[in-house]
Amino acid sequence: MKDKLITLLESCLENGSADDLNAISYFLEGLQRKIKMGNLSFIDQFLHMDSKFGENSCEITIPLNPVLNNSFDIVHGGVTATLLDTAMGTLANYLLPEGYGAVTNQLNIHYIAPGIGTSLRCNAEIIHRGNKTMVVSGEVRRDDGKKIAHATGTFFVIKK
Repeated sequence: MKDKLITLLESCLENGSADDLNAISYFLEGLQRKIKMGNLSFIDQFLHMDSKFGENSCEITIPLNPVLNNSFDIVHGGVTATLLDTAMGTLANYLLPEGYGAVTNQLNIHYIAPGIGTSLRCNAEIIHRGNKTMVVSGEVRRDDGKKIAHATGTFFVIKK
């Protein structure tokens, strides 16, 4: 497996454009974070997520990189959706007692403005906390403070 990866990486390094090399660097840095941090998910680390928790809130920030952009050179909507789902789901799971978890049942996103700048910050807050479901809201803002997306999500509470 290592030989195959070395060959693949060498080919990419030799033939890749500056943008390709930037993408390789971005993903390898994320993989390094995953390896150092242990049990965190790949997606969290590939997006270079940094999390902070309040009493009933979660904030996740990601740096922007061209590898996250769509063909219009703005952040891909799927990246914004992943950021929202992760922040809202992380908060739901953070608030549950040991032995329980939350999984996304429904996610409704309103895209408001393009994702541009140097970073995105997502804040999530609990709207409803029941025994079987939780409803969470989230919003994503650019580094200039402009809101780019608003979402609500319903999460099933399950026994692990």
